[in-house]
Amino acid sequence: MIALPLSALIVGFLAVYLFLPAVPPRWADYVAIAILAGLDALVGALRNWLERRFDEAIFVSGFFANMVLAALLAYFGDKLGVDLYLAVVVALGIRIFNNLGRTRALFVTARVEARRARTAAAQ
Repeated sequence: MIALPLSALIVGFLAVYLFLPAVPPRWADYVAIAILAGLDALVGALRNWLERRFDEAIFVSGFFANMVLAALLAYFGDKLGVDLYLAVVVALGIRIFNNLGRTRALFVTARVEARRARTAAAQ
């Protein structure tokens, strides 16, 4: 289940690391926002996997839809002379930190429950 997001992350990292694509400076904000949206989708996928609610179709559609929508909002904001990319960065940042906090809580809860089960089995 989690193999798709992890393999996408590894393939994407290797593609950038090996080929070092040149990004024109005027596209830098859009690419950064698209990457942030992709990271949001990956962290959300990890959270859903830990909660046993992960669905690959939702992940793939959300991954690309969020990236495109975030970049489009930044683009249209740029054309209108409004810094909409800041709103996108703030919204995605809040989502990422919320998902990371919930993921951390799930890891800690699973570890505490495993420790209690080992202690109960030893007694």
